[in-house]
Amino acid sequence: MGYKVVVAGATGNVGREMLNILAERQFPADEVVALASRRSLGTEVSYGDKTLKTKDIEGFDFTGYDIALFAIGSEPTRKYAPIAASQGCVVIDNSSLYRYDPLIPLIVPEVNPDAVEGYAKKNIIANPNCSTAQMVVALKPLHDRARIKRVVVSTYQSVSGAGKEGMDELWDQTKAVYNPTSDVPPKKFQKQIAFNVIPQIDVFMEDGQTKEEWKMVAETKKIMDPSIKVTATCVRVPVFVGHSEAINVEFEDFLDEDEARDILREAPGLMVVDKREPGGYVTPIECVGDYATFVSRIRQDPTVENGLNLWCVSDNLRKGAALNAVQIAELLGNRVLKKG
Repeated sequence: MGYKVVVAGATGNVGREMLNILAERQFPADEVVALASRRSLGTEVSYGDKTLKTKDIEGFDFTGYDIALFAIGSEPTRKYAPIAASQGCVVIDNSSLYRYDPLIPLIVPEVNPDAVEGYAKKNIIANPNCSTAQMVVALKPLHDRARIKRVVVSTYQSVSGAGKEGMDELWDQTKAVYNPTSDVPPKKFQKQIAFNVIPQIDVFMEDGQTKEEWKMVAETKKIMDPSIKVTATCVRVPVFVGHSEAINVEFEDFLDEDEARDILREAPGLMVVDKREPGGYVTPIECVGDYATFVSRIRQDPTVENGLNLWCVSDNLRKGAALNAVQIAELLGNRVLKKG
């Protein structure tokens, strides 16, 4: 007897990817229902070799369903997640709404799987921010060996992190550059994204950080260790899919770059591609469609005591969102629900 699964937001980038990954990983589901808003009612979406017609989330009865994967944004989640949870369905939410609630676990299965036991307090589990998820997968095995004191990270985040509108804007602006009669002013982003980089993701906070940068700090502390100091600069770049990060790590104990490389090679969810030659590293276009988080450019930082630098790349629609949510569902099933 398998699980009855709901995917809410099934017509969006992340929702479609959730359906793809449920099928690819052969998640033991007896039934999968695709939900969307009323304006998308009846839209067809793919689930493996099947085609599902979306149902209206408004008024949907979650009773009898085991797991709901939510990819509908914070405000709709605020309305519908408590309904699903109260009807006995465990919600795994991709929005930022519940990530900082102390009663709701924030989970990256390779990093803090034991936290899944806390799901029952509200019947809700939070999925972390895309840029945080890939970073902590890379940092956790190093932290276990040498204890991380401080992390300085600069991100290079693709436009798919801003949804379909972000991808469309990059596409339309790129075409317009080659057509002098076209003008595509910024709508989704603050400035032109084609052939440009924008050092702002989300809104500015009083201390000068953006909300995206604050998320990386708060989530790393909650998922890994509250004593780790984190500072981030988050940048949107003209890449369709795949987030990249330049990460500088300072440890309490010395960690040799060769040992770090060996540790990362053995760690779950990671692939090390680190040849010290032209092209001996992974770029975002190469990681699209892959489950792994890739680490390259591992090297000692001689400017601080016990420092390392590394380059980290991952498909943000997969490990940064849909894959991590499905992995949480698998973890929940294996450890708690034990069906299928």
